Amino acid sequence: MLRLKLPTDPRWVNIAEDNLEEILTDHAFCEQKAASAAVSFIVTYPEHTDLVEAMAALVREEMEHFQRVHAHIVNRGWTLGRERKDNYVNDLRQFFAGGADRKRNLINRLLLAAMIEARSCERFRVLSINIKDKELKEFYHELMVSEATHYTMFLKFARKYGNSFMDVDALWHEFLTYEGEVIARYGNKEHIHG
Repeated sequence: MLRLKLPTDPRWVNIAEDNLEEILTDHAFCEQKAASAAVSFIVTYPEHTDLVEAMAALVREEMEHFQRVHAHIVNRGWTLGRERKDNYVNDLRQFFAGGADRKRNLINRLLLAAMIEARSCERFRVLSINIKDKELKEFYHELMVSEATHYTMFLKFARKYGNSFMDVDALWHEFLTYEGEVIARYGNKEHIHG
C-alpha cells in the first residue's frame, strides 16, 4: 500500500531499543511537528473548507498522540528532552523546487506530508513487529494504522486539488524514488526517521 522504494532494515529496532528514551523523545516531537503542520495548512489555505476540517481533526489527533508518547516517557521515569532536528524531512523538502505558485505549493506540501506519514507508518510497523517491549509493541501497532490513514488522506487531497492542472501521480512516483534515495542514508540513529 505504501509503495516505499526502500524498506527499513529490521535491525534499526535494535538501535531504537538501545535508547528508548531517545526514540520516544524524537517520536513525541514528530507528533508535535505533525500537529503544527496541520495548523499551518489551516492558516495558509483557509478557503479549502474540507481541508480545514480535516486538519482541525488531525491537530487534535496528533496532539493526543503526543500526549500518549509523553505518558510513555513519564511512566518510565524520564522527562521529555529537547527537540531534535529532522534531517530526513529537510532532505525531502529539497525535492520540491522553490518559488512554486500557491496552488502548486499546496500540492507539494500535501505530498511532503503524505511521504512523512508513509515512512512513519512503515517505521511504526517495523517497531510493532520487532520491538521486545510488549507495551510499545501494541502502541506502535495502533499508531501504524493511524499513520496509514493520514498518508492516504494527504494523498487524496493532493489529487483532489492538483489533478486539474498537473499529473499528481507522476510527481508522487518521482517523489517515492527520491525518498528511497534519501532514506538509504538513514537508519542508524534512534530517531523515527533517523
